[in-house]
Amino acid sequence: MALIHEICHMESKKIVMIGGPGTGKTSVIRAIEDEGYTCFHEISRDVTAQAQKEGIEQLFLKEPLLFSEMLMNGRVQQYIDAEIIDEEYIFFDRGIPDVTAYMDYKETPYPERFTITNETYKYDLIFYFPVWKDIYKQDNERYESYEEALEIHEFLRKTYKGLGYNLIMVPKTGVSERVEFILSHIKGL
Repeated sequence: MALIHEICHMESKKIVMIGGPGTGKTSVIRAIEDEGYTCFHEISRDVTAQAQKEGIEQLFLKEPLLFSEMLMNGRVQQYIDAEIIDEEYIFFDRGIPDVTAYMDYKETPYPERFTITNETYKYDLIFYFPVWKDIYKQDNERYESYEEALEIHEFLRKTYKGLGYNLIMVPKTGVSERVEFILSHIKGL
């Protein structure tokens, strides 16, 4: 019986949404989830919120390596969890390489295993959301200025391209149009 399950189990296509902070990724991922797709949500807000409960206002700024370790572990776990889901497409709000892109942006050294992890866990398609001033907002977990968001965006693009990914730019349109754009591009993967 287990052999039949393994034969029938399809390899899910892993699709990542990247972009600087405040670009609309989360709204789009929620809308894709509403369409019935499995989505793994961004975990950095959870890590930041937990640290704030413990009295550390911005863990990424205070202890960037610890924060990044927690993100890396969480995103690897999301990837592993996705491996056992029997669906054609699985979406991620940010991927594993985002961790090193942010570390590079902050000029913070990190262990070689971060780079090895980027090369080990591969995604099938990357959509990037350009920074969009009209929708950008700062809040308790998003401390970056608009100008910093632009810089982060470039580090993300450089990191993913350096890993050999082709990036598909999501147009600056409403959420439903962005969802339609993404879903039309995943067909035939």
